[in-house]
Amino acid sequence: GIYACGPTVYGRIHIGNARPFVAFTLLRRFLESEGYATRLVFNVTDVNDKIYAAAAVAGVGSAELASEMLRLYVEDTNALGLGRPDAEPLATDSVAQIIDLIEALIERGHAYESGGDVYFRVRSFDRYGSLSNRNPDDMDQGEEAGSASLKEDALDFALWKATKPDEDTSWESPWGRGRPGWHIECSAMAEQELGLPFAIHGGGSDLVFPHHENEIAQTVAGRDRPLAEIWMHNGMVIAGAEDKMSKSEGNFFLLHNAIEAFGAEAVVDYLISGHYRQPLAFGEEALRQSVARTERFRDFFRSSPQVPGAEDARVAAAREDFAGALADDFNTPRAMSALFGLVVDANKEPVPGARAAVAELLDIVGLGTLATEDAIDDGEAEKLLAQREEARAARDFERADALREELASQGFEIRDTADGPRLVRR
Repeated sequence: GIYACGPTVYGRIHIGNARPFVAFTLLRRFLESEGYATRLVFNVTDVNDKIYAAAAVAGVGSAELASEMLRLYVEDTNALGLGRPDAEPLATDSVAQIIDLIEALIERGHAYESGGDVYFRVRSFDRYGSLSNRNPDDMDQGEEAGSASLKEDALDFALWKATKPDEDTSWESPWGRGRPGWHIECSAMAEQELGLPFAIHGGGSDLVFPHHENEIAQTVAGRDRPLAEIWMHNGMVIAGAEDKMSKSEGNFFLLHNAIEAFGAEAVVDYLISGHYRQPLAFGEEALRQSVARTERFRDFFRSSPQVPGAEDARVAAAREDFAGALADDFNTPRAMSALFGLVVDANKEPVPGARAAVAELLDIVGLGTLATEDAIDDGEAEKLLAQREEARAARDFERADALREELASQGFEIRDTADGPRLVRR
């Protein structure tokens, strides 16, 4: 079981939001390639203070905004070409499970009702702070802190929030109408989808405290069972000053814009170009470097035929290095280095088995489409290519260059291959 914290759907996701989606989806692929049966769960927070605020600005209902942003989230992540998680539970569909867990916490003395809210009594849980290695007295619960006047202790955090006049979604509960706090959602949904304990809990490093710390406290205090056996936290995508300024203009920092401009494969390559635990610098140049890397693989498959014979020892070594890198804390940069090394060898001389192995291993890291030919279904472009070849044969190089430029303006590049010139989408 793998549970990763998904989006709060109040706006279109950016490329940083896509990093956990890519990392844990590919982790599942690797585990399955090693023979493990897996179940991958990404939750969706579709009721939240941020959603209320964004809906008010947009002048629509919070449920309407969340539904539309959820649709766009699925559309944008589908465009990565990695498939969907096995389950994507919504907070609004999990209210009964959330209330059940809150009731268990109250019964055990770990939570209390106050003014229609319910709060977790942090000091009742003596292991609090064990994940983040923090002293509870130095902690700030942030946006889920709740109303200070209703709490026994400033450290306590909200499990249930009474409905406010400007909030348009709520549910009946033993404590009056209200809606869940943020942290309790994941404890309830993870238990519902995977049982307790499950193998791996993932999410961004910004969630270690308070979100994941609070998940542990809620589950262990309410169920007397651990939540997860392993915690994996991906680093943040860090934008430079220039990119931060242009985010509001809809630049490549938004996932769908990046995919449209550079291609899904380049975006996936970029997101695995650094170790998942480390911060990843964002910029247009980084994405262009990913385009160049993916083109190296495409060129390999365009120019490298299948070589008959038993699989070369270099292929076996590359397979071992690739799998060993991913087994060692999912080290994707090292795994990709093993693949590039095999491509370099196969470009120098025929290496039996190299083409099939590179295709197979690329698929594990979500780049299997690089091994397929780019099908060009554009009769007009093919006609221009034929005219360009006729001009070259007639030594009319001025016209040949003009036709190449015309194709480039339409988004095509001419590649010379062993089978003659062919069109490739830029």
